[in-house]
Amino acid sequence: MSYQVFALKWRPRDFDEVVGQGPVITALKNALEKDKLAHAYLFAGPRGVGKTSTARILAKTLNCKDGSILKPCQKCASCIEISKGCSLDVIEIDGASNRGIDEIRTLRENVKFAPVQGKFKVYIIDEVHQITPDGFNALLKTLEEPPPYVKFIFATTHPHKIIPTILSRCQRLDFRRISLTELIKQLEYVVKEEKIAIDKEVLSVIAKSSDGSLRDAESVLDQLASFSEGKISLSEVVSLLGTIEQEALFGITDKLIQKDVLAVLGLLNNIIDEGKDISVFLSSLIEHFRNLMIAKATKADAKLIDLPEDTCVKLLKQSQAFSMEEILNAFNILVNTQEMSKRMSSLRIPLEVSLVRLAHGKKEILAPAPASALASVQKHAPLIKELVKESIKEPVKELVKEPVKEIVKEPIKEPVKEPVKEPVKEEIIPFEEEKVEKMEFAPAPCAVSLDNIKDGWQSIIDNLSKIKMSIATYLNEGSPISLEANILVIAFPKSFSLHKEVLEENNNRVIIEKSIFELFSVNLRVNFILSREVKGKEDSQKHPFVKSALDMFGGRVINSV
Repeated sequence: MSYQVFALKWRPRDFDEVVGQGPVITALKNALEKDKLAHAYLFAGPRGVGKTSTARILAKTLNCKDGSILKPCQKCASCIEISKGCSLDVIEIDGASNRGIDEIRTLRENVKFAPVQGKFKVYIIDEVHQITPDGFNALLKTLEEPPPYVKFIFATTHPHKIIPTILSRCQRLDFRRISLTELIKQLEYVVKEEKIAIDKEVLSVIAKSSDGSLRDAESVLDQLASFSEGKISLSEVVSLLGTIEQEALFGITDKLIQKDVLAVLGLLNNIIDEGKDISVFLSSLIEHFRNLMIAKATKADAKLIDLPEDTCVKLLKQSQAFSMEEILNAFNILVNTQEMSKRMSSLRIPLEVSLVRLAHGKKEILAPAPASALASVQKHAPLIKELVKESIKEPVKELVKEPVKEIVKEPIKEPVKEPVKEPVKEEIIPFEEEKVEKMEFAPAPCAVSLDNIKDGWQSIIDNLSKIKMSIATYLNEGSPISLEANILVIAFPKSFSLHKEVLEENNNRVIIEKSIFELFSVNLRVNFILSREVKGKEDSQKHPFVKSALDMFGGRVINSV
């Protein structure tokens, strides 16, 4: 008999042998027991976690003649043929090689034929996402209503590439990455059965390098078994995989704790001299500080760190030498080094700089504030709160809300005979509450006239255009029609209601009033109305755009709106 690799030799034969996929196996077992098995399944998940193996086990269970509902016998003709991959009732198709519409049409034709010896005809399509959209569309009707003796099982590592119409016709079961503990346990079983001499640390390195894939882990173990003579050592697996030993990571971190720059750089140099990839070392060191963070935060929960228990204990012990801030700072420095390396030809230089920074780094401790300072802050908290509120106000509103200090007075016709009495009256009025209230409600005479506003209307528009062009554009369509009790009324034609609504917004109104104040030194309120009256021809001709157009084309205004 020819040699069989570990990945095939130790492939699971029934549901109980599938590693690390408890929820998926439970769902399939319940469906078989209750006779509620769907006609199409989609097995989605990363590589090497048991998707195709589970599909074969399900096909065996459906067609086994002598076994129970959940456990195939592995001895009948159907089980043996399915295990060998030569069953006429279980058709395994590679989606990458049979992805076109012609292959799918052939499949549709073959679906019509009943199974040869089993109860069901099972189609297992691996990497189903490789099928073209036309091929998927040709399969839709058959997939939705297949013959009662046909089952479809699709397997894929990229479920997002499958069109929604196919996904909606399948029951999806998600396979997860196998944990480090489960991988080590399975590798220990294989090592025991194969009678291979190997250290447990080696199994941990193999399991970690496989990234949750049992097939990858078994392939590496198979390679080491043929590569090594006698007992497999840690140095051999590190040499084969190019990984960084945990001891090297713990060692360089200890030197960082001791602030021993010379030792840190010496360890890095040894790693480089051994031919290790610096980028792999940097990634491993980043992961090491991630594990230190988790160990410090969770007291070394092995489930979260996903490392052997003795390594988790060492991580917890080493994490006690750091504060959480120091661990996070080191993590950020190393990640930034990884980003910097993408812009440099050499990774060694930025890595050495970062390690020296970490070795020289000191924890900054902020001295607590004196009790007197805290008491002062608490005492003046209301005042501070008000100052903060004032500081975040909009600058336009701030200017408008300030009291107007300069007031234009009418010229005095007669000389003041008693200059001493005037200041006395001004000082008494503000402190007499009744007089102040009367003054607030009494309409003060306006210092400018409507004619003054009309004459300077274009200046107002020009000034606003420098502040906010949209306000100037909208206001240009209106005309000042009255000024009474410091209220300026601006009228717009009936069809310009949008202009009125926009200008009535609080911010826009404030900007207009501020612009009028800057030009005429008088505080006016503006009010907007809609009127049937329109601007006259003379007002329109004063507009610079209209004026330039008339001069350019030698025209005249017939009707202005």
